[in-house]
Amino acid sequence: MRQIRKNAWRLVLLSAALQVLSFPLPGLYLLAWVALAPLVVAILHARSPQTIQLDESQKLIPASPWQGFLLGYGCGILWYLGTCYWVYDTMRQYGGLGAPVALFVLLLFALYLGLYHGAFGFVVSLLAQRDSFNRLGLVSAPFLWVAIELARTRLSGFPWNLLGITQVDNIPLTRIATMAGVYGLSFEILLVNVAFSAAFLVHRSKRKMLLIASLASALVLQAGRWVIPPPLPADRTAVLLQQNLPVAETEAWTQEHFQNTLRDFSLLSLNPVPPPSRRPDLIIWPESPAPFQTNDPIFRNAISTLARQSQAWVVVGSIGIDNPTTVFNSAALVSPTGEWDGRYNKIHLVPFGEYVPFRPVFSFAAGLTQAVGSFTKGTSRLPLQAGDTKLGVFICYESIFPDEIRQLVAQGADVLVNVSNDGWYGDSGAWAQHLNQARMRAVENHRWLLRDTNTGLTSSVDPYGRVVAHAERKTRTALAAPYGLTNVTTFYSEHGDWFAYLCAIISIGALIVRFAFHPKTES
Repeated sequence: MRQIRKNAWRLVLLSAALQVLSFPLPGLYLLAWVALAPLVVAILHARSPQTIQLDESQKLIPASPWQGFLLGYGCGILWYLGTCYWVYDTMRQYGGLGAPVALFVLLLFALYLGLYHGAFGFVVSLLAQRDSFNRLGLVSAPFLWVAIELARTRLSGFPWNLLGITQVDNIPLTRIATMAGVYGLSFEILLVNVAFSAAFLVHRSKRKMLLIASLASALVLQAGRWVIPPPLPADRTAVLLQQNLPVAETEAWTQEHFQNTLRDFSLLSLNPVPPPSRRPDLIIWPESPAPFQTNDPIFRNAISTLARQSQAWVVVGSIGIDNPTTVFNSAALVSPTGEWDGRYNKIHLVPFGEYVPFRPVFSFAAGLTQAVGSFTKGTSRLPLQAGDTKLGVFICYESIFPDEIRQLVAQGADVLVNVSNDGWYGDSGAWAQHLNQARMRAVENHRWLLRDTNTGLTSSVDPYGRVVAHAERKTRTALAAPYGLTNVTTFYSEHGDWFAYLCAIISIGALIVRFAFHPKTES
């Protein structure tokens, strides 16, 4: 560690800061094109050689694999602390943890997820070739980054803020996502970052031209954010209820309070803002901290009455109870005749939010699940049939998993419905991060997305990922949201994460090449 240059650690700090600023709320999305370049340079110019170099241009050499891991790991820890700082407030306010313990949980969270950045640094340094200007390490970096993002999705179960999300507003560029998913965008961003890195790794005589070319590439690609396609047709209307209920109620839900709340929500649902020009096709209630249970006759009667009065299909976030020991986080479907026709049970549950994994080890975090319940995992992603419409319903945190949402479309969903309770995030930037990830799911699958949240941002999102209507955050209201049906199946919807797996295979191939032709590795 002492052999690593101080400038390399400064570059790590710079890279972490640029990555944090690339995501909401700072929202400096342009920085994504250079955010990883300092880290790559730090890894590939980490130390001074201990022997005389024949090539005078090679005054600095790559980190050893474990030094590369440390550089990447440090960057990853800082990035997660700066981006997912909201974990501290969530654990403190709703998990029943004191400030020191909540801070400790955040640190553990960052130490764990930072391992993925560490793995990136380890392999890049392993692939670096001192006698070829680090070409193998540089060329492999974009493929490796995507492979690491795939591992974050499949292994850790927390693919929060994949790099490609920064370009969700770049409509021409996001056409890549309809083919390769968000991973294709991450790959494109890393290509530009690698070009910037190369400019600082080659001899100074070649630096100027490389910098100009890299900057031009970034500006051309970023310019797509100012290309605005015409509005897409929306011939249907949904009413999205934003309940604005506190996540932790200070008063008990008495029967009178419960019935008054149901009556108020029903009246709001029948009188949305702005008043629609036609009868709504859908009414949606969000995932909610209210004790709305599917076996409660008062709740069932109120929702059935709402469906009959509105003559619309109703999707309502609720607690699905089959028996006292089988409880789901659900979204129930009620027909215009008041019949309860179907239910989606959440499959991808939030660890430490909806269940505690390895409970004996993590018993200190059980307080959070007491606030929302300990749920059973659902089993089916079949769309819910609402008349002539197939609703691809998913709940809250599931929106960050690209392959899981595309399965809904692959099975016939012609509109996506996301019910969520973003009240857990408070006023941190997490609600905006969560929104952008849900918008990317609309882009990847070319579907309208109706996103109904407890505290906001409740919105209608078109297949280009644009928010075409929204309710103000932290207000109790009902939004009349336009949407349309789409039966076009994108390549990504049909084939899933093929590109990410291809990148993983190429990364493995690069390692084989490395050891086949340069078997000796410095320690």
